[in-house]
Amino acid sequence: MEDEVFDILVIGGGVNGTGIARDAAGRGLRVALVEMDDLASATSSASTKLFHGGLRYLEYFEIGLVRESLIERERLWSAMPHISWPMRFVLPYHRDMRFEGGTPTSRILSIVMPWMKGRRPGWLIRLGLFLYDHLGGRKMLPGTRTLDLTKDPVGRPLKDHLKKAFEYSDCWVEDARLVMLNARDAQARGARILTRTKVISADQADGIWTVRLEGKAGEIRAKAVVNAAGPWVEEVMTGKLHRNTREGVRLVRGSHIVTRRLFDHDKPYFFQGTDNRIIFAIPYEGDFTLIGTTDQEHPDPDEKPVCTPAEQDYLCNFASQYFKRPVTRDDIVWTYSGVRPLYDDGASSATEATRDYVLSLDAGGSLLNIFGGKITTHRRLSEEAVEKLRDIFPDMPGDWTAGVAMPGGDFPVTGVQGLIDDLLRRYSFLDPAWAKRLVRAYGTEAVEMLDEAKSRDDLGRDFGATLTEREARWMIEREFVETAEDAVWRRTKLGLRMSSDQIAALDRWIGEERGR
Repeated sequence: MEDEVFDILVIGGGVNGTGIARDAAGRGLRVALVEMDDLASATSSASTKLFHGGLRYLEYFEIGLVRESLIERERLWSAMPHISWPMRFVLPYHRDMRFEGGTPTSRILSIVMPWMKGRRPGWLIRLGLFLYDHLGGRKMLPGTRTLDLTKDPVGRPLKDHLKKAFEYSDCWVEDARLVMLNARDAQARGARILTRTKVISADQADGIWTVRLEGKAGEIRAKAVVNAAGPWVEEVMTGKLHRNTREGVRLVRGSHIVTRRLFDHDKPYFFQGTDNRIIFAIPYEGDFTLIGTTDQEHPDPDEKPVCTPAEQDYLCNFASQYFKRPVTRDDIVWTYSGVRPLYDDGASSATEATRDYVLSLDAGGSLLNIFGGKITTHRRLSEEAVEKLRDIFPDMPGDWTAGVAMPGGDFPVTGVQGLIDDLLRRYSFLDPAWAKRLVRAYGTEAVEMLDEAKSRDDLGRDFGATLTEREARWMIEREFVETAEDAVWRRTKLGLRMSSDQIAALDRWIGEERGR
């Protein structure tokens, strides 16, 4: 690579970095991407895993962000229906729900309706949901409806004083697989994807950046650099690229808990708290419930984010305000935490900081720094980021990614069950749960991965939880997997079902296989 001059070097293998690499490579630009760890090893595997508009952002009047997110929601679902699917969210309501005076909406209501004394009126929520239904040109997802919790099954797990709820649509997404699929598609279009490759320093001379890399990777030369390092964006900008700037990033930790399954239906809940925050309680991986998230300032990107005991208690207590059976730390089977790299807009609290993204050009237009963003808007961010570099690449084609299927996603959004049924017909040794897991991970590529297997034994060693040697080898060869952690906590969530001994055995096998 040292003899080649790339058009763009992307620093960062999260959802924004891989999305930008995919977009640029698809326009015919010569692209390299470097990531210091595994793909999606930080923020992009620690989200609440939703393509959503951000209903609560309406209270902050972030109408543009919500509209763009809602437009993207269905567009992304249709491009990856194997790793994304619709969900109907249940938002319980009672007349004593309150918000503190932190949002623009609450401040206005406290002036024009002082007799409400901080209560959040039902008509306001219904108005927000009306806007949510119509701002983004919804076509496939069903709209909002009102539920009687005394009669609907979704009311059974909830406390008896909750009589009414609103039900609306958003979409799930397997966040870490999305990042990997972006990288795979970028690679298929000519990009070089280098994981476990850390940037040491960079200099620019005569219109070319020379970026030195750790270890044997050497260096990369490129005409433009995109700094999509997420929580490390400011550190890379000032420490590696030697740029002075007044722009900064605000690090906000979001933590989640995964508990034993708390309810027996497939609809998630949207709970409103008395502290002007919200959490979700979402059916997760069949046998679990995902609850999150928190908003806490995080001091240092190099400090590993963890869900603290205080955050665990907060999420348990928050959920227990709604569920009949209290949620306790004894119910928790796993926790995870990520750091959101928000643009520092001077907001007084982490909750109020903008979730919109900012793209900042530097060094004569050859350095682009990426601040903020949401997983739902990553494709639009990527599109705008590449367009920002048009002065350097005036002849590059226009945008192209809208609606283009991700690897394995080339089938209709209604076709998941058909793929599952086809797998069960082709491979009689699969059971329905196993077939569903494979379709949800690989889509139309599941058949290619299983190939001509006639029995379970044809798939090689069984590492546990239906993870076989055949699938693990696919991850190594196609999905940039280098460790068991990559495989069981990012490419899948089989770590929830595997023992530590099984994971250790897988790790040893991956090391041996990669050595061969």
